[in-house]
Amino acid sequence: MNEDIISPILTEYSRWKGELPAKVERIAPAGSNRNYFRIYHQGGGTIIATHNPDNIRENETFIAFTKQFKKHGINVPEVLHVSEKKDIYFQTDNGTDSLLDILKQEGYSKTVFEYYKKALSALARIQVIGHKEIDFSFCPADNCFDKEAILYDLHYFLFYFLNPLGIAYHKPNLLQNFDTLAEFLSTEKSRHFMYRDFQSRNIMVKEGDLTFIDYQGGMEGPLQYDVVSLLWQTKADLPKTWKEELSKFYFYEVNQLLNNTLDADTFFRYYDGFVLIRKLQTLGAYGFRGLFERKPHFLSVIPSALHQLKDYLESFDVPVHLPELIRVLKILTGDAIQNRFRHKVATAESPLVVHIKSFSYKKGIPQDPSENGGGYIFDCRPLHNPGRYPAYVDLTGRDEPVQQFLLTRSLMPHFLEYVFSIADIAVQNYLERGFDSLMICFGCTGGKHRSVFAADKLAVYLKEKYHVHIALEHIERGWEKEYL
Repeated sequence: MNEDIISPILTEYSRWKGELPAKVERIAPAGSNRNYFRIYHQGGGTIIATHNPDNIRENETFIAFTKQFKKHGINVPEVLHVSEKKDIYFQTDNGTDSLLDILKQEGYSKTVFEYYKKALSALARIQVIGHKEIDFSFCPADNCFDKEAILYDLHYFLFYFLNPLGIAYHKPNLLQNFDTLAEFLSTEKSRHFMYRDFQSRNIMVKEGDLTFIDYQGGMEGPLQYDVVSLLWQTKADLPKTWKEELSKFYFYEVNQLLNNTLDADTFFRYYDGFVLIRKLQTLGAYGFRGLFERKPHFLSVIPSALHQLKDYLESFDVPVHLPELIRVLKILTGDAIQNRFRHKVATAESPLVVHIKSFSYKKGIPQDPSENGGGYIFDCRPLHNPGRYPAYVDLTGRDEPVQQFLLTRSLMPHFLEYVFSIADIAVQNYLERGFDSLMICFGCTGGKHRSVFAADKLAVYLKEKYHVHIALEHIERGWEKEYL
């Protein structure tokens, strides 16, 4: 990401509309390399822009699938404009709240349960009705979830999660088990549109209506995979009773569309197998993003994923004989491995206070008044400075325009990933050892933009993750010290 990331969006919007937008905000990325923006029209209203110059084929897939789904009355975004190079496209804005957001806000409420039923009913239509006349040659990778694709997911888990943990296994036996599982799952002959990433974060909720996004990874495949993706999503962690009732509800819905040609016993036997492959694929993704790319967000959800896998092993009969894989998974879900990913959380009695400060290098580095001293000083000056531009001079890192500048026109997001990783080591160690003070400071030229933003972000991150006491001070701003 660089300071010009927003320029192509402004250029293409101007070419389309003949004027610049009133405002552009970057939408926080998830697990992909696509860049998303919310654009505010001059006359009111918003749209979503996608910039994906590195994978034009993926863009073409999304546009083609959207056209097909719209034809059959499926509620997906409308593509409003596509750039000549097909590296940018604009689509309707279907709100800011995903089903996952609603779940976090309301918990396991009756309303949320009904949203899940509504989503599964729509999924059945996407898979069966939306499948009609789909041209899978558009798919950027695999066009069918066959044995080869299943083996790819299993090896993804092996290379990016199992191997880094150093768990001993008998390689020939494990690979043979992979082949057995892939062979079994590939014999499910009921083939329809497979969304591939049908999760609550890809279901937008606006005024009670659901809109489905991010289906460009779709391919032809079995019905069960998408249901499993939704009901066994790690971050949602749905209750067992919900998963049981909703899977039966979905089976009834899709079977109606298929003129009651499905056999329930056969369907759910394969369903159990797809739960296993989906959990392993998810762990592979968390391993790649967390263990290799060191992204704290993905590391933080590994304990929940392992806990769900343990529940699966204790509650389900694996549909085929996989002795070496099951042996390894029982080790993987045991306390010794899970403890590697658990982190200590502060209690009300924990003495540790993390003092987070922003400052100006012109005025000097803050002194640590605690008995032992120590901590970190992070220099934000290598990051692009919004203070160079008149529009931002009188603003601070707490103002939205400055925040958008730092997120879209500087390396601040990457900078903070490294800061968070270093802070994790210190905070966990200090909590375990009963220390009472840690100081972390961020400096920039004026102590007004970059350092303020970084200090605020770290304060929120540490408070949410460790529940630790925070004393936040912006020295050059003269604001009252905040205790979080």
